[in-house]
Order: sequence, then structure tokens, then C-alpha cells
Amino acid sequence: MKILLEREEVKPDKPGHHGWTPLMYAASSGHEGVLKILLEREDANPNKPGNLGMTSLALAASSGREGVVKILLEREEVNPDKPNEWGQTPLSCAAEFGHEGVVKILLECEEVTME
Repeated sequence: MKILLEREEVKPDKPGHHGWTPLMYAASSGHEGVLKILLEREDANPNKPGNLGMTSLALAASSGREGVVKILLEREEVNPDKPNEWGQTPLSCAAEFGHEGVVKILLECEEVTME
């Protein structure tokens, strides 16, 4: 991953299938190491929505990736309450899929609302 990111033509924020960026794939799959490497890049936007408005945080929350959720919440630019196209937030996504640990992590965030 590091070798690829050293190449000028590699764009870590370029969407692929479903409009997902490499950061979104790493978040959804729970690849914390890859996520950290990508977040070191200025051109990787953790708030960028893919198709249907899902962000990296929403994808991680939907998949129950507690470690990834914690990493993303450490980032000042990450909006923990950003809704997707259906109005679902990362919190509601985590709750819908029964990811209790992620729900607890998100509820500790001051920016998360219960609407």
C-alpha cells in the first residue's frame, strides 16, 4: 500500500465501484492499518460520501468495525452525525445491524444526536 501511494498517479480519493474510495473499502472491511496509511494523505477525505451518501464512518459503523470507528472519530474533520440519503446516521446504521459496541462508542461522541 505504501509503495502504491508513493506513485503520483495513484489517487486515494478516487471513487470506484459503488462510488467507494479506497478509504471506504478499508473502513468497511476493518483494515485499520490501511485506513491509517490512507488518512496520512491530504487527498483522502474521510467525510466524502459514496453512492447513497454513505461515508467511511457510516460504512464502518454498519459493519461493526469498532477499531475503525475509533480511528475515524479521532479525526477533527469527521462528522459523526452525517446522514446518508435515507437520513440514517452512523449511529442508526450501527443500531440497525445490532453492533452494540459501535453504538456505545458513537454515543460517547458529543456531536452525535439522538434524533
